[in-house]
Amino acid sequence: MTEADPTNDHALTSWVETAKSSDFPIQNLPLGIFSVGERRRHACVAIGDYVLDLLGIADLLDEQWRGDLLQPVLNSWLARGPDVQRELRSRLVELLCDEKYRDDVESELIGQTEVRMHLPCVVGDYTDFYVGIHHATNVGKQFRPDNPLLPNYKYVPIGYHGRASSVRVSGESVIRPNGQRKAPEADAPEYGPSRRLDYELELGIWIGEGNDLGSPIPIGEAADHIAGYCLLNDWSARDVQAWEYQPLGPFLAKNFLTSVSPWVVSPQALAPFRKPMPSRPSGDPQPLPYLDDDADRRSGGLGIELEVTLTTEKMRTGGLAPHVLSRGSADAAMYWSAAQIVAHHTSNGCNLQPGDLIGTGTLSTSAAGGLGSLLEISQGGKQPLQLSTGETRSFLEDGDEVTLKAWCEAEGAARIGFGECVGRVVAAS
Repeated sequence: MTEADPTNDHALTSWVETAKSSDFPIQNLPLGIFSVGERRRHACVAIGDYVLDLLGIADLLDEQWRGDLLQPVLNSWLARGPDVQRELRSRLVELLCDEKYRDDVESELIGQTEVRMHLPCVVGDYTDFYVGIHHATNVGKQFRPDNPLLPNYKYVPIGYHGRASSVRVSGESVIRPNGQRKAPEADAPEYGPSRRLDYELELGIWIGEGNDLGSPIPIGEAADHIAGYCLLNDWSARDVQAWEYQPLGPFLAKNFLTSVSPWVVSPQALAPFRKPMPSRPSGDPQPLPYLDDDADRRSGGLGIELEVTLTTEKMRTGGLAPHVLSRGSADAAMYWSAAQIVAHHTSNGCNLQPGDLIGTGTLSTSAAGGLGSLLEISQGGKQPLQLSTGETRSFLEDGDEVTLKAWCEAEGAARIGFGECVGRVVAAS
């Protein structure tokens, strides 16, 4: 049996007073990249309502770590692997719990509302998967009612290579994309702003240690190559997608913007919330040997609760509460685990690099209240959503703001959160 990590002890308390009641208690401590005023961007950690400037406490950290932690991105730091990440986590817990360090550390806390957060890494490559089986089934039914899942879905984690250059941190405006779209009754396509703009609720996986070209990562080692998790919104122009995706898959319908939350939530912080992967239904094939691992079956599931809310301009003007679009859990949505995604991605010898980003694909549950996109909620636009203002939505309108949230709760563990991933739609250029 694996020895419990003392940094996950729910009884731990920090001298930072807001820590316990926030997304970022002492048991979380996600890393990010921030700037404030004229200071150059560099690494920080979230604690309570604050960020802790790691440059300001550099003298209290291991000298060997400082060069990587003080860079404007986390790529080099994440490349060090899980053992060093655990060492930093333990040191931060010591600094933020022991009163003897308070005078040296407290002055380096900055309110989160005062800082600007940036992408945590230079994203060299971005790949989006399709592991949400309920989403895949719901979308498939709209096109193939009698056979929604293609034959390969239950054998191979499906993915496509996205556009790394358009990955942005939470808060970036969502400029409505232009593109070709063709109505079913039309003889030819037309070009213009998307009329069926959608969001997709996903988790992002940040890669830590990479692998050499030609050297696959075994499934039993894949989890050690995951440096952390974030929220991810794969904005999608459904009308452009429907026209362009055959025969090679998503292209301009998805690469205009991908939003991510700014915090890298570590595997160590998520350890108390791991679950067994859901048992495969009777008749489903078992994973091929290169995707099958006993430890992953026992604890590859992610006990992460997910929520999506929407506000319109009219709702914000009227001071109305956001409309909850969906709530559900990641482990109930994912047919393939994070480790299986990583192992499959490298199974042909493809080399992953530190700071690469992988999306899970849309995470919908089997319940109507847990759907991860408007395409599913409105059934392709056939059943518009009714809002408290009297407005309806089949897809997103200009001025609409979508917020993704995530958190973990379990008996005997401190609640931790991911923060938010926010995007507001603005008119096409």
